Amino acid sequence: MSYLETTRQYYSDVAETPEPGLCCTTTPRFALPGLNVPQRMNDMNYGCGSTVHPRDLVDEPTVLYVGVGGGLELLQFAYFSRRPGAVIGVDPVARMRQAAAENLAVAAAENDWFREDFVSLHAGDALELPLEAGSVDISAQNCLFNIFEEADLVRALAEMHRVLKPGARFVLSDPVAPEPLPASLTGDERLRAMCLSGATTYDRYLELLVEAGFGTIEIRARRPYRMLDTARYDVDHAILLESLEVCALKDPVPADGACVFTGRAAIYFGDQPAWDDGAGHFLLRDMPLAVCDKTAANLESLGRADLHVTGSTWFYDGGGCC
Repeated sequence: MSYLETTRQYYSDVAETPEPGLCCTTTPRFALPGLNVPQRMNDMNYGCGSTVHPRDLVDEPTVLYVGVGGGLELLQFAYFSRRPGAVIGVDPVARMRQAAAENLAVAAAENDWFREDFVSLHAGDALELPLEAGSVDISAQNCLFNIFEEADLVRALAEMHRVLKPGARFVLSDPVAPEPLPASLTGDERLRAMCLSGATTYDRYLELLVEAGFGTIEIRARRPYRMLDTARYDVDHAILLESLEVCALKDPVPADGACVFTGRAAIYFGDQPAWDDGAGHFLLRDMPLAVCDKTAANLESLGRADLHVTGSTWFYDGGGCC
């Protein structure tokens, strides 16, 4: 049995018998006015963060969500796109699609604004999405791509890029590791299915996103996820996995590298009302300007006494330099 077959069998089992807290963080499930989430849908929240951000979801976008789980994020996306077929759920596991459909039917009974035809569920695989190129405004996945071995991860990222319209957004939440994990973990198919042993490093994940063609990357959250301790796992030291929330934009990669926003800011506090660095960044005195890591490094290299560049906060919510 391949690792993908093991994963699909595992999620068929947890669709039949939900495992609350399977891979979720303690991130609160945000509430929205008039949104009632069925309990079984909450119990099947097999994610490690959230991919639903209201600022992405203006004008009722067409949304692709891969790996449907219990349907929670399908329902949340539909809250912002209230039209037939606006939210497309793709999953290779028939029992998981069935469970999501059952949960969405309950949601329709508990939410007078929601209609089941707002969401369409399709058999399909992240490695070969059943959608046309340039057909969606938002693509998303939550705690799925970490399961893939790198060659398959490359394919999945390329597919997400392919189906997006130019300038559209790929929103993801996935575990990352502080260092490459040992083969004794990465080769364990069940731990990989449980989102515990397939995580790549933060730096490598960003490299793969850029190689897939995403020119702007926003790090929206980076928080503790799971501890791989020496008592329960085959590691010689404890390893803290983190949950990463990212928005990657389908725009061209600049010649000098992608713009990666990690919550850094530049503050000019000189004797002029403003300062222009000559490279497209206009800083009003005493007003922090969000900058990407590339711009932060360039500004730091100037060595100006009247300019302060902050470190990464691992939280970015827009308003940046690029």
